[in-house]
Amino acid sequence: MCRNIRPLHNFEPHATNDEVQAAALQFVRKVSGMNKPSAANAEAFDHAVAEIAHITGHLLEDLVTTAPPKDREVEAAKAKARSAKRFPATAAS
Repeated sequence: MCRNIRPLHNFEPHATNDEVQAAALQFVRKVSGMNKPSAANAEAFDHAVAEIAHITGHLLEDLVTTAPPKDREVEAAKAKARSAKRFPATAAS
């Protein structure tokens, strides 16, 4: 589940609200052990996602670095190459 959480800091352009929301959703899914909450837990689940997304946004705004910003396409290509090396049979399909 958490493999879908991607680093969001130090990219140009900056992380979008959708990316922050998706990371928060994956985090809450992992912590709660639920992909989709029951009706009884939906409000708590949704509240947790919203709070974590909010705090993550603040974190990303407050972090500083002297490293040059990373390029999303370059990082995606590196990830794809790592995946192809790790899973050679599935990469060809």
